[in-house]
Amino acid sequence: MALTTITPDEEEQLGQTIEMFEVITQSQPNDFQSLEILKEAYSKLGREGDALSASKRIAKAYLEMGQMSAAIQEYETILQRAPQDPDVQAALKRLESKAGPNGVGDPPPSPPGGFRMAGSSTTVPPLRVDPGGPQDDGAKMMRKYFVDTKLVTQADFNQCWPEANVFTAPSKVQEPFVAMLHDKGIMTVEKALKLISDKSRCAFLSLSTYDLDMDLARTFSAETCRRWCVMPFDRMSKTVLVATANPFNQLAARELGAQTHSRLLWYLTTPADLTKNINKAFR
Repeated sequence: MALTTITPDEEEQLGQTIEMFEVITQSQPNDFQSLEILKEAYSKLGREGDALSASKRIAKAYLEMGQMSAAIQEYETILQRAPQDPDVQAALKRLESKAGPNGVGDPPPSPPGGFRMAGSSTTVPPLRVDPGGPQDDGAKMMRKYFVDTKLVTQADFNQCWPEANVFTAPSKVQEPFVAMLHDKGIMTVEKALKLISDKSRCAFLSLSTYDLDMDLARTFSAETCRRWCVMPFDRMSKTVLVATANPFNQLAARELGAQTHSRLLWYLTTPADLTKNINKAFR
């Protein structure tokens, strides 16, 4: 049963969230962060059986990624809610025997997008990034996946890479790299986003079918959202979901992370959807 009373609107939103993230986790079964979103949504709706099933899928995802300690912790959490579950008991026994008395000591898994989440445990400084400091806007990783693999020439990359001005507030949304590639006929948006998703393990989510939380988006800086073409679009407990076309952008992560105490969870979406909704949020 649900721990808190939810309104009909909240119930509808949770149902939409579940529908969306079930699709994501079917195509990307090791996306443990999307599974965490699913688990929380199930729990809020009182769907304990589905929540436990999501927990088992999370543990399995950790195992697939070699994160044995995280898998053990997840199974232990399940046993707190279902102490008689024989499958979990057996799995936990096998893992503990492999891990030994001190555990395996593996590091926590990194989230999709190539950088850690913003929040209390982040290494991102609490202030906006210094424009005179190191500039990691994702170009290095994008160059590795597009230029080093011979999919895009260095000249085309240089021509299409957006050079954001961090000294002045942008008057409009900065067109991202994948949109520039498409506009110049070098590579379609669909092909570019698929490549990024495959390499970054960042799941794709269509904003056009999602009930976006515009009020949440407006709690963040319009300048940040326009400069980096990013948009916070929903919140699940202590996690803010952010849409992007460049999940390697550390500068965007720093700026958004300085504006919230929540962790950030990143999802790929199309530049067209991003631009449309950023303009709608910040008219």
